[in-house]
Amino acid sequence: MAAPLVWLAVTGCRQDMHDQPRYEAQEESRFFEDRRASRPLPEGALARGFLRQDTKFYQGKDGDQMVKEFPLPVTAALLARGQERYNIYCSPCHGQTGDGNGMIPSRGAKHPPSYHLDRLREAPVGYFYDVITNGFGAMYDYSAQIQDPQDRWAIVAYIRVLQRSRYAPETDAPAEERNRLGPPPAKPVVPAATTGAAQ
Repeated sequence: MAAPLVWLAVTGCRQDMHDQPRYEAQEESRFFEDRRASRPLPEGALARGFLRQDTKFYQGKDGDQMVKEFPLPVTAALLARGQERYNIYCSPCHGQTGDGNGMIPSRGAKHPPSYHLDRLREAPVGYFYDVITNGFGAMYDYSAQIQDPQDRWAIVAYIRVLQRSRYAPETDAPAEERNRLGPPPAKPVVPAATTGAAQ
């Protein structure tokens, strides 16, 4: 009775699955001259799908300059996607209107600059793409959260919409909307300043 139990115990301890004839990561090898089983990557090797030669689209740059024009068509669908992504990832800090008064700064975090500053209204679109991708100042990069480059461009397009909305001329609105809004408000009359001592 004891013999079969001993036989089962001995055969049940085989390590064939654990001790396979293969190298573990970083294990030493006597086969290669440098003694490394893990082979170094050839110079210039890229992971499949990561060539990304279109630097305007993937980096927002043309050489060492930020691109000024969008590298893809700006459509209604792209703007809708940009608004959705902006509201998820950007509005908590930048606010829904882009003024930098989101919920997070209202609780004590540093206020980001308003998108409506002249400096940012005049910034090339590649600048915003680069900041989303790589971060800037107190803002860390969002490349992990917004992985699709097209989504980053969609957000940049929506930022441009926010900027335009603050300073858009009345002629941007369709005629029927302008008629519905009525005439623009009259400018207040400011009295001329008096000079000399009060009488």
